Amino acid sequence: MPMPANRGSTGRAEHGLAAALWAVSGVTLLSRLGGLARDVLLVHLFGATAVGSAFATAFAIPNLFRRLFGEGALAAAFIPAYARARAAGQDEAGRLASLTLLALGAVTGGVTVVLELGLLAALWALPTDPQRDLSLRLIMVMLPFMPLICIAATLAGVLQVHGRFGPASSGPLLLNGLIIIVGAYHLATGRAGDARVAYALGGATVLSGLTQTAYFLWLLRGRLGLTRRVGPAAPAARTMLRRFVPVMVGLGTLQLNALLDQVIAMWPIWVGPTVLGRAYPLDEASAAIIAFTQRLYQFPLGVFGIAVATAVFPLLARHQDEPASFAGVLRRGVRLSLFIGLPASAGLWLVRDDLTAVLFSSRSSGFDAQGLARSAAVLGGYAPAVWAYSLNHVLARAFYARGDTLTPTRVALGAMVLNLALNLVLIWPLREAGMAWATSLAATAQCAVLIGMARRRLGVRALDREGARGVARVVLAVAGMSVAVGLVVWAVPASSWGWRAARLAGGVGAGGLAYLALAWACRLPELGWLLAGKPRAAPAPAETP
Repeated sequence: MPMPANRGSTGRAEHGLAAALWAVSGVTLLSRLGGLARDVLLVHLFGATAVGSAFATAFAIPNLFRRLFGEGALAAAFIPAYARARAAGQDEAGRLASLTLLALGAVTGGVTVVLELGLLAALWALPTDPQRDLSLRLIMVMLPFMPLICIAATLAGVLQVHGRFGPASSGPLLLNGLIIIVGAYHLATGRAGDARVAYALGGATVLSGLTQTAYFLWLLRGRLGLTRRVGPAAPAARTMLRRFVPVMVGLGTLQLNALLDQVIAMWPIWVGPTVLGRAYPLDEASAAIIAFTQRLYQFPLGVFGIAVATAVFPLLARHQDEPASFAGVLRRGVRLSLFIGLPASAGLWLVRDDLTAVLFSSRSSGFDAQGLARSAAVLGGYAPAVWAYSLNHVLARAFYARGDTLTPTRVALGAMVLNLALNLVLIWPLREAGMAWATSLAATAQCAVLIGMARRRLGVRALDREGARGVARVVLAVAGMSVAVGLVVWAVPASSWGWRAARLAGGVGAGGLAYLALAWACRLPELGWLLAGKPRAAPAPAETP
């Protein structure tokens, strides 16, 4: 009978989503903790200085490719194609992987060479400026990370299809580990703020790309099937690569907007302190403040938000021709994103002052009082839309799983234009915080449009009636959590770093306990889905023949 079969298929898909989410989130939590430690270390190495801004911007460019390829576009284009090829036979899958690696290596390697030559020409042609020259040279040092991370991301996609979700998400552990080792050494030897430290960290970034590639190749030994006979895979590869560019735009909106923020913030260093004869509202410290503060809202987004999307996509691709299972996986992914993203938004906003003060300041290094106030204002702009950043990744992948790359691309381009317009308006009254609010507003608008388009284009409601009632209960739980956090913030003084740390710990603890208790009291099923979906309860879905 068809209905029981569909219910069973839907149940297996939904359980597989939770199992994959636990695998991805576990490793991602470690990598994000490492990333947070890395960025706190960088703040104490460079502070809100021109060197800090130069390094943050130079690091943002290859890091953009890590996020686009490793967490987004390449996986979204490659995983469905590789899954289909693997279903057709291991030889076909090996040919497609081989051709993809060759093509990406050639293209990204060529782009890297062109960019290196362009930056070298700029250094030669432009008048000497120590701050600008340092920024351009640091970009040149770190650009080779781009082709290396593209190759590593392709290998990570292969691991995901083989059901190795955890190892596939482990690449950032190597990146963070190398930077922390090099940075801690220089901080301990009293070289903080030195431009030579920035160059050493750039070299560590490139080395991490090599180590990630080598590690993934070792994990895939005997499974990858690399070959020189790639001709038969050319049609599938062409289809995949044609989808890649629109997928990159659709999934990379948040990352591209973040890079756009960095470029706007670097105007005082790259161009000068004025624009059209008027004093620019940002200064040489702005890029560092924006870059390091972005990591704070990206922590919950990366651990759970992108993890939900990463786990949901292979399941959506697998069930793309099964309407009931497809809708079930998508709705569960949406509800999990909101269950995690809404309290993250509220919590980050409530503890923004304490969080930036505790992480980014000390008696001897880090941001000064003005830098901390500016950083907290930036976090206050980014925080309200953590749920939207997360949900956009899930919604876009639903379109890609059905082969529709055009719709989310158009929506993403519209969001980028809106973000740019809001940036140019809001930086004047709000300085760096204006760019954060622009990103939040654009992401929320993108989310609303994608939900409407999912119903029209895919024939799927992102939330059915049961889901809408569940989200309403989540909002009630978040409201109760916010009261608990607010009471701690009100009751505990902020007279010193220690008191701020105590207030932050108390607020996070009280808020977390209150949210869990209210989720249980409101009978929110999302909590049960997470607890019931650990990998030990069932194998990852890609291992199923």
